[in-house]
Amino acid sequence: MSSLLPLLALAMLSGTPAAPAGDPVAAVDALMRDYDGRVPGAAVLVLRDGEPLLRRGYGLADLEAGVATSPETNYRLASVTKQFTAAAILLLAEDGRLTLEDPVKRWLPSLPAAAEAVTVRQLLSHTSGLVDYEEHVPADFAGQLHDADVLRILEGQDRTYFPPGSAYRYSNSGYALLALVVGRASGQDFATFLRRRIFQPLGMRSSVAHQDGVDTVAHRAWGYTLAGGRWTRTDQSQTSAVLGDGGIYSSIDDLARWDAALYDDRLLAAGSRTRMFAPATATDEPDVPHYGFGWRLNGDSAWHSGESIGFRNVVVRWPAERLTVVVLTNRNDPEPYPLALAIGRLFRQPAAP
Repeated sequence: MSSLLPLLALAMLSGTPAAPAGDPVAAVDALMRDYDGRVPGAAVLVLRDGEPLLRRGYGLADLEAGVATSPETNYRLASVTKQFTAAAILLLAEDGRLTLEDPVKRWLPSLPAAAEAVTVRQLLSHTSGLVDYEEHVPADFAGQLHDADVLRILEGQDRTYFPPGSAYRYSNSGYALLALVVGRASGQDFATFLRRRIFQPLGMRSSVAHQDGVDTVAHRAWGYTLAGGRWTRTDQSQTSAVLGDGGIYSSIDDLARWDAALYDDRLLAAGSRTRMFAPATATDEPDVPHYGFGWRLNGDSAWHSGESIGFRNVVVRWPAERLTVVVLTNRNDPEPYPLALAIGRLFRQPAAP
């Protein structure tokens, strides 16, 4: 996780020339210079009060076919997915189908005895202590992992890193299990629940928890890595099919609809939104004093990044200013959080004297 970089330093690192004074849109174009042209690109959105101050694409979504990035381009969100997984759990809590204090073994009884004390709340806040599934994939496992495979891996790990609830450790395992809990509590699979309860009601028509062979991703961006001076398609890894921790594809246009829903009752009740953005646990991560449910909390901002092979994404919100910056990229590097902060500084309102 990168430390914050001032705008000038970021421009120098990227070789970006100084932006025209007083023109924030031109300044963003200057910051995004390395994403423009015949290279893996980016989609950038700046919202204030639900209105786009900037909405544009840079570079290519598909190098081989020469397809340009647009605001409709769908990227694998990676861990930006976690806020949707958290919202699904909160919706089910509102429905009375589960509670945040439920033992996870109520829903996933095959978990080992070491998980006896783990609750749904602890999965949401990364305080479960469950081991990282990525470190225990069987050497002979062929193909891609799915959420159910994560459960099978954890069934064989009768230990935790620490007593559940006693510490913070970021856990993809926990969010993969939450997707399975959504399935058990709702009676429908996780992807279907997201489509019916979140994406369709909000008009997020192109967003999908992608399952190869089950659905298609419209306007899809393909992921790339720079190696030996050439861009190589690196779109999928062994863990890319796990849905709960990172499997959603979405666009800046659909994420604008999602962002709007976080300000009112159209999706989640006020109490659920408060729980989502309230500090659930302190962390020892840079720029993340606290974690909520699916969101990193840093003073007046809530944000989350998403990193997987071929993709680097971030959403940063300043709710008091009703300002949001989204940067989605289909390349393996760099992490765009400092870039989003630099863009945000161009549009943020000065503090009252």
